[in-house]
Amino acid sequence: MALRLTEIFYSLQGEASRVGLPTVFVRLTGCPLRCVWCDTEYSFTGGEPATIESVLAEVGKYPARQVCVTGGEPLSQKECLPLLQALCDAGYEVSLETSGALDIAAVDPRVARIMDLKAPDSGEVARNRWENLALLNARDEIKIVIASRADYQWAREVLRERSLASLCPVLFSPAQGRVEPADLAAWILEDGLEVRFQLQLHKLLWGNMKGK
Repeated sequence: MALRLTEIFYSLQGEASRVGLPTVFVRLTGCPLRCVWCDTEYSFTGGEPATIESVLAEVGKYPARQVCVTGGEPLSQKECLPLLQALCDAGYEVSLETSGALDIAAVDPRVARIMDLKAPDSGEVARNRWENLALLNARDEIKIVIASRADYQWAREVLRERSLASLCPVLFSPAQGRVEPADLAAWILEDGLEVRFQLQLHKLLWGNMKGK
């Protein structure tokens, strides 16, 4: 089976604990979710067929040892799992950006899983696969995109009720154009939450430029 590939590009990691590190991004095509604030809708359809070998060859053209497999939702393609394994076998430090709607159990344990939980304003809160929480470890991270005060209150309660901070680092990120970053920062500080506030570095540097 062939992968369906939207793009491979070299940039700085814009999110999570690896922010700022030179990284090769492998963006796979397709996603079963339709989050209201999605900034990569161009990856939903189209793409080009690729083999694991051709992806490894393209990734190898860049000097970075960090590789991030993203989408769309990369786990919507069955060949994503052997791709992740092959990247780890090649010696790369591999991270996976996943929506949290699909089972992460079969992901190679060497991969750091950056897993979303979808807040209500995403339009996809019902797709959260809560069983995934039991599979996370300290190398993984949970990301929640906040688009409103109501989203924040939901995320705060989930954080507390499910003891998310005891599982792995938790990231709160403002949805661009929907909530002021300073407001989200103030809410986190007011409530003393054990989370990391993050802005998307690549958008600060390059806006919404494709391939960055």
